[in-house]
Amino acid sequence: MTRIFAFLALFAVLFVGATALLGLSLSDIRNPQNLEAQRWATVHRLSGVAAALAVMFVNGIAATYFIGTSRWCREVVDTYGLDATLWRASAALKRRTFPLSVANMLLAVAMVALGGAADPGASVQLQPVAGVTWAQIHLVAAFAGLAWFIYSSTLQWNNIQANREVIDAIMAEVRHVRAARGLD
Repeated sequence: MTRIFAFLALFAVLFVGATALLGLSLSDIRNPQNLEAQRWATVHRLSGVAAALAVMFVNGIAATYFIGTSRWCREVVDTYGLDATLWRASAALKRRTFPLSVANMLLAVAMVALGGAADPGASVQLQPVAGVTWAQIHLVAAFAGLAWFIYSSTLQWNNIQANREVIDAIMAEVRHVRAARGLD
């Protein structure tokens, strides 16, 4: 799972980064006569939604992984009568990772929503907040979100790696118990 998560998280982060760079490259999107700019603005919007879906996918996998493995750890520890600190370690890793996954998902939704608020072609135009345009707010949120995604993905990857070590320790104990009982 560590390699899969690392690849998927890197893909999602690069996708968000590429979408942000595409947004920075847009010019003259307020002019409806500039068809080239309008086309690239549409590509940016669609890329933003797709990047948010990639973030959702990666974080959904991380949450599902911890839900499944922490349950598996508890069942194996209970079945073989192993030290309960093993499954508690997995549960603690789950509790540390799950909020990161939820925060990433909510942040992706917020970034897309702010992009919608910044869209000059939207049917409802929001007024600037304290002299700051919605495009500026979206830009700050996009780069802050990208930085957060990098940080939290690193934390999630570290927790997945630590959980892999817990699973390896449980499996080593299971092999020892099975060998002692003559089951191997």
